[in-house]
Amino acid sequence: MTHRKYIIALVLGIALVAFAVGAYLYQSRVQSAQQQQAAEHAERLVRMHSPVLGPQDAPVTIVEFFDPACETCRAFYPFVKDLMRQYPSQVRLVIRYAPFHKGSDEVVKLLESARRQDKYLAVLESVLAAQPQWADHGDPNLQLAYKAAERAGLDMQQARADMAAPALEVMLRQEVQDLTALKADKTPTFFVNGRPLPSFGQKQLADLVSEEVAKAKK
Repeated sequence: MTHRKYIIALVLGIALVAFAVGAYLYQSRVQSAQQQQAAEHAERLVRMHSPVLGPQDAPVTIVEFFDPACETCRAFYPFVKDLMRQYPSQVRLVIRYAPFHKGSDEVVKLLESARRQDKYLAVLESVLAAQPQWADHGDPNLQLAYKAAERAGLDMQQARADMAAPALEVMLRQEVQDLTALKADKTPTFFVNGRPLPSFGQKQLADLVSEEVAKAKK
């Protein structure tokens, strides 16, 4: 290697190391800020109106800020279900809404109307399965989301009436206030017993859940 090539390689190596260190420090600052916000605003993690999947008295609570139009939320859903199957009595999932994408607020109302008909889980899974068809972020086709809900057994005539309830607008405003206070600015954002993930990923979520389950057993 010539002296010039060696210098270029050295400079590139230093730049890569600096980038990696910078990215790590940035992630650490973000995680620390989110941890602080969660500690200061613990009451914002779970609301009385929040949908809960799993045992109500489970010692470990996963809070997920979720957008029904979010592809990553859709990809994580089977993984989260597997975690709950792994710990059937120890883990519950609390769903919080983060309607970042166009039309997501209407699909949230659809899901909430499904709760009134005791069809929340079936409609949630049907809407997620159909997400690639309806969830164009610029121009969502909500009629396809409604059809997916109807296939899951939802009475759409009743659902449309329930979706018009002013209480759902109040609920959505509360969701947005809470996710803003907690600095949950992307979806999905997870907290496990009030702790944010050290970095984003399925393994990180699984490890944090495992750690909290182990604590609960002591």
